[in-house]
Order: sequence, then structure tokens, then C-alpha cells
Amino acid sequence: RNEMNDEINRINQVLPTITGEETRAIQRWMRSVIDRLDRYKTEHKRVLKEATTLLELALWKANLDDNEGGNFVREGVRTTRGSKKRARKEICVTSGADVVIKNVLPFLRLLE
Repeated sequence: RNEMNDEINRINQVLPTITGEETRAIQRWMRSVIDRLDRYKTEHKRVLKEATTLLELALWKANLDDNEGGNFVREGVRTTRGSKKRARKEICVTSGADVVIKNVLPFLRLLE
């Protein structure tokens, strides 16, 4: 935010001192602002993707913690690694992350 304010202030200070090259100076300034905005958008998309992944993992972990033991242990039946793995995968699929993420992402996306 401060960087963009500085850029706006810069053009306001430079324009009155330029003679005959105002159009070219404004075009260069606009290009630099647009390039900076593009960098910010790219960075935002990267951070958003990372945040989505972390949210999904956190929901899965919370669901695993809530169901710890419940899906793995059945009385009188030996629990195997395979059954634990299947139970963990089922918890991942049914963690509700897709619903939560679908409803959270609109608040994090940039407006076009």
C-alpha cells in the first residue's frame, strides 16, 4: 500500500517539472504501476493457493483428531495398517474441506 502511494506521489512531483514530455512520462509511470499491480496479483494468487492448502490440511487434521480411535478400533476385530489407512482416507474425503473452502475463497479473492 505504501509503495503504491509513493508511486502516486512520485508522478505528482515529477509532472510539474517536465516540459514537452508529459505524455511519455505518464505512459512510463502507468506502465510501472500496471507492472507492479500484476506482480501483486501474482503474489496474491500464490499466497491464496498456499492458504487454501493449509486450510484443507487443518480441516483434515481436525477431523482426524475428532475421529481418532472411533474409525480405527472395532471391538473384537484386529486393527490393521490397511484399515487405518482406509479410515484416514475416508476422513480426508469427508472432512468437509470442499464445502468450507468453496465458501471461504470468495472472501479472499481479488475483485476483477
